[in-house]
Amino acid sequence: MRQFIVHIALLVAGFSARANVILPNIFANHMVLQRNQPVAIFGSASPGEQVSVAFQNQLKTTEADQNGRWKIELKAMPATAVGQTLTIRGNNTIELKDVLVGEVWLCSGQSNMEYQMRKIEKVKAPLRGTCFPKNEVSEANNPNIRIFLVRRKFLAKPDGQYEGWAVARDSALRQFSAPAYFFGKTLQQELGVPVGIISSAVSGSRIEPWFSEEYWTSSPYLKDKKKEGDPGKFFHTMIAPLAPYTLKGFIWYQGESNTFLKENISYSYKMKALIENWRTLWENPKLPFYFTEIAPFYYSLDEKGHVRMPRTVLPEFREAQDLVLQLPHTARIITTDLVDDPHDLHPSYKWEIGRRHALKALKYVYHKNIVADGPELAAVKYQGKQARVKLKHAAGLKSVDGKPLTSFEVAGEDGIFYPAQAAINGQTVVLESEQVQQVHQVRFGWDEAAQPNLVNAAGLPAAPFRTNNPLQHIKLK
Repeated sequence: MRQFIVHIALLVAGFSARANVILPNIFANHMVLQRNQPVAIFGSASPGEQVSVAFQNQLKTTEADQNGRWKIELKAMPATAVGQTLTIRGNNTIELKDVLVGEVWLCSGQSNMEYQMRKIEKVKAPLRGTCFPKNEVSEANNPNIRIFLVRRKFLAKPDGQYEGWAVARDSALRQFSAPAYFFGKTLQQELGVPVGIISSAVSGSRIEPWFSEEYWTSSPYLKDKKKEGDPGKFFHTMIAPLAPYTLKGFIWYQGESNTFLKENISYSYKMKALIENWRTLWENPKLPFYFTEIAPFYYSLDEKGHVRMPRTVLPEFREAQDLVLQLPHTARIITTDLVDDPHDLHPSYKWEIGRRHALKALKYVYHKNIVADGPELAAVKYQGKQARVKLKHAAGLKSVDGKPLTSFEVAGEDGIFYPAQAAINGQTVVLESEQVQQVHQVRFGWDEAAQPNLVNAAGLPAAPFRTNNPLQHIKLK
């Protein structure tokens, strides 16, 4: 008899849950809605239930489909820093308070993206730069920066509390991603509108869990490869439930785990699958996707200092990352100068990581007239003992520390590389070496621990490269 009563109670509870409008946990008090484009509001209800959404001067209605799903699009709205109430009505009423309209971005990856703000107040002062926001958490109090932290099981089942969003301060900020926060802070300062940042990252994660198994099997490159790395594991629980929450773009900081596996070209195709998967999920093929080129670290050495892989594994991995730049609306930042100790897999310069990603967004999404790119290889001209390396984004080339330029190497016909003396000539770097009489190849920053000192007038570092890049003729498909 007791089991029967429990069964009836569960049925009643289930019916009651189905009878109410339910929102995913991404909707909450203090959230930010995306400005200047239609905004999706969505959830579940009883099949056929009438649902209305009211916000600002808009009132939209719809009917839940046969599976109980519903979605309403609010018309595009300008930014507003005045908190307002979003009201959803069906058989029940939900009121979300203090909702702003501004810019919304999703930041994802592994431990260097997950890196919590609380850690910054405990790290040593950095050796480079003049910015060290050691007390950022205790001093932060900007109500126009809102944050949403995705925990592993938080999105799996709506809890009806609507407490996932918070103003970026106090305990909520202490637990939040540092690079994501500083990205949002820079955007907010420069744009002058509210900014909402969603962080969904897992320490130690490879790239495979972040895209759907479907995109493994549909990839011409991956489909015949053995599935590994748990494709879809975090995608289904930490990314897919967020969609189609309207946002402006993605910031990605991941790759260390795949570097340890000595990946190169395979990572390019996995990253392509992820980008296409996420853009398809949000039904927007133009969503910006900006990623972080992996920082210097001694991947070649194990915990006891024994050699486990070549020192070139990291530079080769970066080549694979850069191949993804073939896809439209992508960009990457360079981090070779943001490490004080190459034995540290989690360097502390997360404020600069965030700022550099914000520069990309400000230039390429918000069309600000700023410098967002460091010097990159444009062309090389060989003249006997010399190689003339033409760079783009190279206005004001200089040595950041005033010392001779480092990390340039040249090779002759035998392919053996030697350190090169480098001299700046406008936007060109002229190289030569006493050991090479006829230069045939050039490489720059081609070592896992290389921290070159070449920057442009904006202080942005030059990107590593080699002229004999084996991936340069590959077209991702």
